[in-house]
Amino acid sequence: MVGFLSLLSRASYFFSRSGAGFLGVLAYFSAAICIIPIVSVIVFALSGGTETIIHLLDTVLLQYTANTLILIVLVSVGTLVIGCSTAWLVTMTRFPFVKVFEIALILPLSFPAYVLAYAYTHVFDHPGVVQSILRELTGWGPRDYWFPEIRSLGGAALMLILVFYPYVYLLARAAFIQQSGRGFLTARSLGKSANSAFWRVSLPMARPAIAAGVLLAVMETISDFGTVAYFGVQTLATGIYTSWFSFADRSGAAQIAICLLSFALLLVLLERFQRGESKFHDTSVGKTVMPSIKLVGLRAGFAMIICGIPVFLGCLLPTIILFEMALGSEQNLLSRRYIGFIRNSFTLAAIAAALTIILATSLGYFKRIYPIRSAKTAVNVARLGYAIPGGVIAVGLIVPFAAFDNALDAWMRETFNYSTGLLFTGSIWLLVGAYIVRFMAPALGAFEGGQSAVHTNLDAASRSLGNTPLATLRKVHMPILIPSFLTAGLLVFVEVMKELPATLIMRPFNFDTLAVQAYRLASDERLEGASVPSLVIVAAGLLPVILICRRVHQYR
Repeated sequence: MVGFLSLLSRASYFFSRSGAGFLGVLAYFSAAICIIPIVSVIVFALSGGTETIIHLLDTVLLQYTANTLILIVLVSVGTLVIGCSTAWLVTMTRFPFVKVFEIALILPLSFPAYVLAYAYTHVFDHPGVVQSILRELTGWGPRDYWFPEIRSLGGAALMLILVFYPYVYLLARAAFIQQSGRGFLTARSLGKSANSAFWRVSLPMARPAIAAGVLLAVMETISDFGTVAYFGVQTLATGIYTSWFSFADRSGAAQIAICLLSFALLLVLLERFQRGESKFHDTSVGKTVMPSIKLVGLRAGFAMIICGIPVFLGCLLPTIILFEMALGSEQNLLSRRYIGFIRNSFTLAAIAAALTIILATSLGYFKRIYPIRSAKTAVNVARLGYAIPGGVIAVGLIVPFAAFDNALDAWMRETFNYSTGLLFTGSIWLLVGAYIVRFMAPALGAFEGGQSAVHTNLDAASRSLGNTPLATLRKVHMPILIPSFLTAGLLVFVEVMKELPATLIMRPFNFDTLAVQAYRLASDERLEGASVPSLVIVAAGLLPVILICRRVHQYR
């Protein structure tokens, strides 16, 4: 109690400073928004009783968990192999079109995994082009041959690998570039081959960055709903949606959500533990440039194949398929209905991006000017949102706000004989709140990355001229941080455009987005129609990828 009063008195002191009061309130408000879903899911799950969880254990929970674990393993291995191998080839070797592959390997990041699933199902499913041609050429019937089933756990894993391997590629490539070449050259001088030096020296030094990339891919995997739902793979993410809508079991949805949340937090803890045990520092004064190996002949061709396959399967082929599907569809992108979908998507994305930047700025800047423990804790709490799947955030926000709406409505009816209805539940603002929680971490990262270049002497000079902290932020930091703000806003904007589970659960009545429309058409097996909104989402996703490509190109 004494510690709490001491913390409260210190907070009051800081709030009393000019400009710090508003900034501090906004910062702690941002952290509170991000912690609400976690607390409410835990409380609601525990209050649901043991009957629901026992029923889930006896029926579907073990299958949900097993499928989720298999997906995690497959995606981890796939993204690790593709991301590390391609990053090493484009960084350490020279072969034809290597400059093109440096950029092209990032492009699949612009595709939502569920869009890739729609495209490949259209081609490789039983009524698709490939199997239809195969039956025509051979005269086989439906039961006369075996063909890999695209709508399967393996097919879902493949879609996720093709979309998420750029996370590992980007971080692994940056780690390889930043390494000093002395360790690699020393291993070579001791008689080790290039491959042996890679496995014994370069790869262990890059392990923390690679682990972070794999963690990002795994986080996106356990959050994915559109791909696994369309392929009929029952995971914890689909279990939340099924319990919520199909069975109207709010308690069951919360208890599945807490299982998924436990998965996410466990992965974060494991990655941080692994990273803490794997730190490598280059203590040399001068940095030796890593040598490049020129590949010719079969080796060059093999390198082009390794780098070309993920680009072709993850970007070029699905783009061609989607355009072919769109041309044969009856969807009119310029119709009033589709303009409404586009308007809804862009409105949600713009509002969420603007508010997320404001709240992330308040958090990051408050921590900078007052680096007290509570400010650092608030920033760490806000970062947790990116590790929480969209379905968990949706359940965690709807439950408390629905209870508040019902309690307020009951009190108003009893006191004033007036019904307030649902003020928060089913509103656009609660959905925007879910986006803020989900994507606060990327916005914080972009802001802090730009802020690190602003020397503290500028703050001191501004304060010596009589500027308040808010005036210093407005006059000094914001002009310098415009590129960081644009980057953060663009990242959040595109992530909101692609977000599906939270939007499906929380969207207002008759307020559909492009992602929801694509999912709905695909669920009705109208894949050609689903290609039109999917292409718009992919086009929007290309914007941040182009920005990332420009930054990657600056490494050379």
